[in-house]
Amino acid sequence: MLLSSLRTTVFCGCRSSAKGFQHSSRSPQLRQWLVKRGQSTVTVEAGASSTPAAATVPNTATNRIVGRWLLGCSGLVVGAVVLGGVTRLTESGLSMVDWHLVREMKPPQTQAEWEAEFSKYQQFPEFKIMNHDMTLPEFKFIFYMEWGHRMWGRLVGLAYILPTIYFWRKGYFTRSMKGKVLGLCGFVFFQGLLGWYMVKSGLEEKPESYDIPRVSQYRLSAHLGSALLLYCASLWTGLTLMLPAHKMAETKRLMQLRRFAKGTGGLVFLTALSGAFVAGLDAGLVYNSFPKMGERWVPDDLLAFSPTLKNFFENPTTVQFDHRILAISSLTAITGLYMFSRTMVLPRRAKIAISLLAAMAYGQVALGISTLLLYVPTPLAATHQSGSVALLSLAIWVLAELRKMPK
Repeated sequence: MLLSSLRTTVFCGCRSSAKGFQHSSRSPQLRQWLVKRGQSTVTVEAGASSTPAAATVPNTATNRIVGRWLLGCSGLVVGAVVLGGVTRLTESGLSMVDWHLVREMKPPQTQAEWEAEFSKYQQFPEFKIMNHDMTLPEFKFIFYMEWGHRMWGRLVGLAYILPTIYFWRKGYFTRSMKGKVLGLCGFVFFQGLLGWYMVKSGLEEKPESYDIPRVSQYRLSAHLGSALLLYCASLWTGLTLMLPAHKMAETKRLMQLRRFAKGTGGLVFLTALSGAFVAGLDAGLVYNSFPKMGERWVPDDLLAFSPTLKNFFENPTTVQFDHRILAISSLTAITGLYMFSRTMVLPRRAKIAISLLAAMAYGQVALGISTLLLYVPTPLAATHQSGSVALLSLAIWVLAELRKMPK
């Protein structure tokens, strides 16, 4: 009896409360207050829910996006290096005798424009000494080779700068990554200026010299070296973002292997850089025999220039000799690295990288010897130059696989 009375009282109280709420909700002021209250609550909840998502950037997913972008940029740099090598081998690099950032993006269109461009080229030493019987169609070929190289360079610049702006605004970069990316973009700009500085050296009049007009081998080496540095930095950063570091015990043998790999990578880079001096001096056409240079292991004119140091940078014989020694040393170091790695337990990816590095080293040496014996044919020489970049890429991959775990 008591329970039924209590149930009736609570039920009646709830009904009266509901009727009172319905009646009061008809008031316009109360309705507006409720609507505003609900909107503010939704806004606060939405802001609170979005804050953790924004705080997670950058994360693993964004790092992979940035890593893919940097790997793509490094691929474009390889294209620029290869195209620059072909431009050099076809003797097309001095066909454009001025430099304009935007105006030269449109090549000559009419016959009059082509004749005007050809007329400018005829005023410089390469035409006067080497190509005085060149026709306009022949000039168009070398012009388009150099123009394509320059346009590719502009494409590389845009590929670095535009995504940098986008990713920066999205918050994809950590503080340290911002400095690295700014350095890469600045290096791209520097590389463009260095390219024109190199070309200018081949356009200068040299009345005291009867040599074939060519760009300075020093500037050519600086131009190639800076391109390789840009490539290595982009590839290394991209790989470290894409590939997680392996958990390996920091043993003495692992540290020795890591130091060995770093030294080998430096030797591969130095060998590739010495190839620029070979190209700049046409040193591949001096002694076209192997393993001896002519009839001797050490040629008589190895130190013909004075002072002695000058031979290492300006004597074609010495430059070719140095390139041979560096190439053989790189092959020996890579072989030793491979043999040493076989005695250790390493992750599968690291073993694959070292094996590919060793295979590529032997292939690159075979390409170099063939290029030399066949008197530097353009297709084979361009393949040899591309092989040097491939070998350097594999060396960087090995270093990325053997790197320490971040603390």
